[in-house]
Amino acid sequence: MVKITDVARHAGVSPSTVSYALSGKRPISEETRRRVEDSARALGYRPHAGARALASSRSNVLALVVPLRTGIHVPVVMQFAVSVVTAARDHDHDVLLVTQEEGEEGLRRVADTALVDALIVMDVQLHDPRLPLLRTLDRPSVMIGFPLEAEGLTCIDLDFRAAGERCVEHLAQLGHRVVALVGSPPEVYVRGTAFAQRVVQGFTAAADRAGIASAVHPCGTTPAEARRVAERLLSEQPALTGVVVHNEAALEPLVDAFEELGLRVPSDLSVTAICPDGLASSLRVPVTSVALPSAEVGERAVELLMRKLGGEAVPEATLLPPTLTRRASTAPRTVDPR
Repeated sequence: MVKITDVARHAGVSPSTVSYALSGKRPISEETRRRVEDSARALGYRPHAGARALASSRSNVLALVVPLRTGIHVPVVMQFAVSVVTAARDHDHDVLLVTQEEGEEGLRRVADTALVDALIVMDVQLHDPRLPLLRTLDRPSVMIGFPLEAEGLTCIDLDFRAAGERCVEHLAQLGHRVVALVGSPPEVYVRGTAFAQRVVQGFTAAADRAGIASAVHPCGTTPAEARRVAERLLSEQPALTGVVVHNEAALEPLVDAFEELGLRVPSDLSVTAICPDGLASSLRVPVTSVALPSAEVGERAVELLMRKLGGEAVPEATLLPPTLTRRASTAPRTVDPR
């Protein structure tokens, strides 16, 4: 392993000069600093994390707080996590993943240590119990998600309300007059999870504006639960011709269930979704969808945090507009779809 003394010997300076040049703790001439950096790069030297933290009063570690609660779709959560980790490495930071469902207590446990410099918080609820603590922490934070009262916080996310609206508007443009939202599992709504609630708000508002009959049905994540929801929808809304799905795990089982019940997609039933592009495009019938921009959200969350750590002012709210990609699962409503 390359040591600081190796860098000093290679650069022709003392070990203390190397330390000062790399940490910025004392002024060093530009020529010496450049020589030290060139030697460190040539030898592949990286300061020990503990020593770096002592020198800078920072750990160069971010906490990603994402409680793995029931009803969440872990593969999608991991897409966000990978994006955060990748972006953090570009800024020479590591990421501590905090997954336990401990609420404010868990957040305080992490924040009260010297383990992390800042926090990214996911799975945000409309009335999130962690908000008072986040507003008083001496460490910067960014929330991926928007609580009902976001003043004094830094939040970023897809505009989920607009995403729900965009799906309904697309179906309305195709002539559909009876639509349904198949949403997240019931426990997600019980917790008041912000993104799920906002999709419902957007879906309902857009349907009301267009004079379309609509209904909202939470759905579990198993094929059997998807089948039951499909049967219930057709029983309660026999004229149904358009569906919006906001439940990644149930999307494919729902399409299969509708077709087993005699509805062809898209000639009898148009299906849209809010989900990752990779999922929507990979199904037997590629699904028209609003993409979840996990890579962009994670990257921009880290950038906001880096700017806050650097003392810069950042916007409190960053809402990414939805982009709908039309695929084979939607078509104009026929006069007699049955």
